[in-house]
Amino acid sequence: MNTALLIIDMQKAIDDPSWGADRNNPECEANIARLLAHWRRAEAPVFHIRHVSRDSNSTYAPDQPLAEFKTEARPLVGERVIEKMVNSAFIGTTLEQELRAGGVTRVVITGVITNNSVEATARMSGNLGFDTIVVRDATATFGRRDFDGNWRTSAEVHAMSLANLAGEYAAVLTTDELLYSGAGRK
Repeated sequence: MNTALLIIDMQKAIDDPSWGADRNNPECEANIARLLAHWRRAEAPVFHIRHVSRDSNSTYAPDQPLAEFKTEARPLVGERVIEKMVNSAFIGTTLEQELRAGGVTRVVITGVITNNSVEATARMSGNLGFDTIVVRDATATFGRRDFDGNWRTSAEVHAMSLANLAGEYAAVLTTDELLYSGAGRK
């Protein structure tokens, strides 16, 4: 199987109240766990991407409990963990080289935050020539204000981010579509 699963920033940091109460996809972690179990059974490549913030006030600051992986996405011994300091998992890391060295041609992206690290990683993955899939119900984000100051719900932010990616950079599928249509196998 030359399809890798990327789990982006699934750390306890996203449960911190500072992100706000409006988070979409409450089933995100469960769907990531389903996909992770599938990849492990297939002995296919899994990459856990850990955000390590340079900002000591960030919920993603290193060496504190919120920086730990969430239970549903905790790496097993031998699974690759790549640390990043910016939004794209490809910038300043060995991710691209490791994918290519492993013969990976398709990347399945899950995790958080849809309009930040997920979108940045998916755009770059597509631009680098990887067949990229973003799993819409295994990614999540938070509500936020737009540039004009209008409140946008997490569902709106998520939908717009997926719309930005669909077609040009990535295919956008659900967990079930990926697992049961064969789209995750190649």
